[in-house]
Amino acid sequence: MATVIINGQELELDDDERLNGIQAAARLGYDIPHYCWHPGLSVVASCRMCLVETGRRDPESGEISMMPKLVPGCQTPATDGTVFVTESDKVKQARAQVEEGLLINHPIDCPICDKAGECRLQDYYFEHGQGSRRADLRPFTSRRRSLGDTVTLFVDRCVMCSRCVRFTREITGTGELYVEGRGAGEEIDVFPGFPLANKMAGNVVDLCPVGALGDKDFLYSQRVWFMKSHDGVCAGCSTGCSITIDENQDRVYRLRPRENPHINEWWMCDEGRYGYHHVHSEHRLAGPQQFDAEARQYVNADWSRLPTELDKKFTAIAKRWPGSVAGVLSPHLSVEEAYLLAKYLRGVDPEATLVLGPVPVEGEDESFPQGFTIRAEKCPNRRGVEAVLEYFTGRVATFDDLLPDVAAGKLHAIWVSGGYRNDWIDEATAESFDAADLLVVQDLFDSPLMQRAHYQLPAAAFAERDGSYVNVADRLQSFRWAIRPPMGVRTEGSLLWQMSAMPGMYRAGEVLAEIAREIGYFSAAVEEIPAVGVDLKVNLLV
Repeated sequence: MATVIINGQELELDDDERLNGIQAAARLGYDIPHYCWHPGLSVVASCRMCLVETGRRDPESGEISMMPKLVPGCQTPATDGTVFVTESDKVKQARAQVEEGLLINHPIDCPICDKAGECRLQDYYFEHGQGSRRADLRPFTSRRRSLGDTVTLFVDRCVMCSRCVRFTREITGTGELYVEGRGAGEEIDVFPGFPLANKMAGNVVDLCPVGALGDKDFLYSQRVWFMKSHDGVCAGCSTGCSITIDENQDRVYRLRPRENPHINEWWMCDEGRYGYHHVHSEHRLAGPQQFDAEARQYVNADWSRLPTELDKKFTAIAKRWPGSVAGVLSPHLSVEEAYLLAKYLRGVDPEATLVLGPVPVEGEDESFPQGFTIRAEKCPNRRGVEAVLEYFTGRVATFDDLLPDVAAGKLHAIWVSGGYRNDWIDEATAESFDAADLLVVQDLFDSPLMQRAHYQLPAAAFAERDGSYVNVADRLQSFRWAIRPPMGVRTEGSLLWQMSAMPGMYRAGEVLAEIAREIGYFSAAVEEIPAVGVDLKVNLLV
């Protein structure tokens, strides 16, 4: 076990740990400022903001000998006997000089910069900078250059940390970005004819410590201090990236990756990053509707009466035709919602047919050099819903398995959950549901099947629900709602909670606790779920 001394405090490291000075100091609560270093990228030690004093302690005599010059903390390994001093006057002076040098060539345009409020240059200046500015102010403008469809470069704001360049070379392997020029004339640019167009390009905006790289989707849309941030899970594919949802007044303005070493590390794909706009689409269904057979048109339904009304109709059909009730559990449902729906339908009809809804697949899985994978399976919770189905039915039947019984008129009451953002059922398939006496469809958008439903129920989007998803690697992550659903929309969980005669408000945590007790696959979720999720395979015998 290695012992490192930081500002007079000893830190013990395991033999297999490989930390640098920045990481070791953070263990003891010391924040060493830095621009160029990032744990997911190679070390270049170019910004010099992390300069610290270092030395070694003699293992026999205990004497400490210090090096005469400051060294980059990012490039200095924390090994047995290493000594770091991060708060001396010498270190503080060096940080102030680095800050002053950066600001000499930096436009003071904070009032119009998207990074204002979360800019390291701002934060470090107030914490480590000189007491007053000794150089003349530059113009309040910056040259602007488009790097691709999603990213804009504000040239003069750049501090040349090279994070974006290293990302495109080491993480995506596409290498669109490079450093042009030398010395004070260095600039970031793209190679002629090769714009920044890889499927993870948006990550360079997150990596940029200042306002040099702007996200065109977010640019000038919201000030960061007005927004609230919520931990969430990306619903774009079965990778299930941990994300941060930034919103203001129930409107999502951006999605950012949240560090999770077990799933996405520090990254997310652009498909997931920009795949939230359907949440605020004007075409979303709003308000439940019921088909009036006499008027032959849809009329508004009342959420306060719907749970009781639907329960009576499902119960009546189950008594008249046992085994004629069916439920389609969408892979967009949370684990808790799928469990409540299956439990309710099996409670009404012990022989109810339960199947997995259509699993959207687009192309093939796409992996990048460092292992990040964009899945072709465009839903977040197929594995979780499959586990629920296996518990209730002993197998996983698919939507295609249901269609022959539907067409034959064997099923009289069908509940179809959706949540799909794209077309998922065609006219011919939807026609086979015409024979059902009761068809309930809950979805985000209109569809041929929705037009045949006796009850049209609007569904909640991923940012509007509480629950858990299980990704393709059997890792369960829980999340809370970030925004409230539009007026007239009720989450699936709250509706099914009431239909199941559960007391009070919908509580996803209580449902998950019940699932963990009842279903062996979910037993690892019996304790509180950490921010990085839990591996459901940990308690299973292999």
